Amino acid sequence: MSTQLIRVGHSPDPDDAFMFHALANDKLPTGNLRFVHELQDIETLNRRALKGELEVTAVSIHAYSFLLDQYALLPSGCSMGDKYGPMVVARKPLTMGELPNMRIAVPGTLTTAFLTLKLLFESIGAANRLTFDVIPFDEIIPALAAGKYEAGLIIHEGQLTFQNQGLHLVVDLGVWWQERTGLPLPLGGNVVRKDLGKPTMLEISRLIKESIRYGLEHRREALDYALKYARDMDVSLADKFVGMYVNDWTLDYGERGRAAIRKLLDEGHRAGVIPSPVEVEFVS
Repeated sequence: MSTQLIRVGHSPDPDDAFMFHALANDKLPTGNLRFVHELQDIETLNRRALKGELEVTAVSIHAYSFLLDQYALLPSGCSMGDKYGPMVVARKPLTMGELPNMRIAVPGTLTTAFLTLKLLFESIGAANRLTFDVIPFDEIIPALAAGKYEAGLIIHEGQLTFQNQGLHLVVDLGVWWQERTGLPLPLGGNVVRKDLGKPTMLEISRLIKESIRYGLEHRREALDYALKYARDMDVSLADKFVGMYVNDWTLDYGERGRAAIRKLLDEGHRAGVIPSPVEVEFVS
């Protein structure tokens, strides 16, 4: 049986590294599938997915709404903000009502963080008053600290480290979303290209779930690998961050997680951020 190359795109972050440790370091038998990992920031992966470049990739749930013709969502690998999520932080204490007066640094317009920020602005009657610049996610906190922006939308480990730069929390979008809907905020997921065919899609789904399970069952081993990608974090902070985004939600969305995705994308469509209604398709 000939070997089939499967390119996997994911972020160079401790949670993704933890999740893919077993696949990246040959801890699992993969049969005729050979996985090659390509590490890039999530907005770059979102843009590559629009062109169908990778067989498997992490994407923002917002971006998934534009990928329905090419990709299906895998039931494993989600990053779910359960009463936490992307944050708007500022150089000085601000209220949400003051944000429409600010130019906000954001990590990309296809990120779920950006979609949720748009929904927040709509909720405060400022739907058309969001002004922003897109800059790489890991440059947002330094740009704020340097005085280039008054406010920024932060994702990844910045959620745990922003206070080290003297920055102030304006709103945690995961908390805001849960208070509004009663649901967790689905931030990112893994998708697989449909042209691989159902049997290969199912085998990839199984292997990714096993990789996540391996990490959870060999936590210190997977964490040691993930630490290579832990910017400005010691072991305990990296462990906390991984625990936020690799957990039971990551093994499988479950019914509540699936409902959260549908609610977010329905809200995005209702608000005009997502052009067309989204029929979510899982590999199952």
